[in-house]
Amino acid sequence: MNKSSKHRQPAVLIIDDDEQVRFVFSERLKADRLAVSCAPEGLSGLNQFRLGKPNLVLLDLRMPGLDGMDILEELQRIDASVPVIVITAHGDIPAAVQAIKAGAYDFLLKPLDLDMLSLVVHRALEFGALKREMKRIREEVETSLDQVFGVSRQAKDLARSIIRLAASDLSVILEGETGTGKTHVARAIHEHSARAKAPFVSVDMGTIPDHLAESELFGYEKGAFTGAESRKTGYFAAAHNGTLFIDEIENVSPPLQAKLLRAVEQKIIYPLGSTDPVPVDIRIIAASNKQLKTLVREKVFREDLFFRLGEFCLSIPPLRERPDDIVFFANRFLGEAERDFIKKVRLSDRAVAKLLSHPWPGNVREIKNVVRRAVFLADEGIIEPHHLEFLIELTKAENPALTTVLPLHQATRALERKLVAHALSVTGGNKSKAASLLQIDYKTMLAKAKELEN
Repeated sequence: MNKSSKHRQPAVLIIDDDEQVRFVFSERLKADRLAVSCAPEGLSGLNQFRLGKPNLVLLDLRMPGLDGMDILEELQRIDASVPVIVITAHGDIPAAVQAIKAGAYDFLLKPLDLDMLSLVVHRALEFGALKREMKRIREEVETSLDQVFGVSRQAKDLARSIIRLAASDLSVILEGETGTGKTHVARAIHEHSARAKAPFVSVDMGTIPDHLAESELFGYEKGAFTGAESRKTGYFAAAHNGTLFIDEIENVSPPLQAKLLRAVEQKIIYPLGSTDPVPVDIRIIAASNKQLKTLVREKVFREDLFFRLGEFCLSIPPLRERPDDIVFFANRFLGEAERDFIKKVRLSDRAVAKLLSHPWPGNVREIKNVVRRAVFLADEGIIEPHHLEFLIELTKAENPALTTVLPLHQATRALERKLVAHALSVTGGNKSKAASLLQIDYKTMLAKAKELEN
């Protein structure tokens, strides 16, 4: 009866040219309920390592043929998760130390104490098992993150960066265009970190008026200012022991930047109206859709704050640089929309080509909206380019290149009429669907359509 690999005996490979050493070591380790295989020299040892996938290697540093250090290097290249214990004589301690620096787990000196051999081997096996489990978890996390951030090489690099950052407590600056998913990256770092069970608190500095920003970040006491009828906890205190995500950090005013720097460095805050310091233990992840280094050079953003927040800077590439992810996200959002609208739809080859040719200035957020609305429009079960043209043109119209300067109300009215007319054209005059595309109610759509007729 075959046992599963999960329950098989740990396997040890002994690579040593001394037959007596191989015999004595084998007998002792077999008595410890370990599976043992042996190789008399380096090449056969490497072949057995490739084929047998042992959990541990005992390697003699001094053998004829391949040098032990060369064998160690090759073992590390094949599978660095397998611990290697090197065996050497007293006179070769410097070589053993060099082997440790090259990746060996430990070294043993001849003649060996068999009890010491047993002890070190079992410790190494536990270390290897832990290392393999960590590798398995890391691979699972990377795979799960692929389903969030994409399948391109850039997306996989991003997933690996998230895992590395999650294992640290470094403060991070995320830079990327609007819609690239900076909030999702920040949350993924938090959720895979040691702070995962504590709060993840997000604040968008672009939505907070300057005169309220300090009280929102640090909180205030009752009576601190007119209208402060009760004590309020700020974002810093709310994120205690967890992660504070500060989006659009470039919008923090210079005076508040100084107070933010003090809070980050000293790990204390002072709510408005209070002289009592409040200790806070938080990790800060900041984000910007601008190059903060440029703002530092322009003296808009404090250099010391930039370096304090940016212990690690991570750039999120725009969607137009990741064509594989354009198709990935299109299919992902198509599936979500199919469930929401209870219909079965697919993308035609021409529609895929249309998606790939668009620069996606709004990135992932834009492609989600475009695909969802296209699914809504596609009544024949297939999304064709004409289902996308209006939606893509609508995103272009959000940032038009103005060639003629008109009074604002005239420019707005002209653009509105054009979009209403185009929506009606795409939907074949269906005012209900046109209203949904423009995200206005049906009565407003009727009024707009009537204006076009006049």
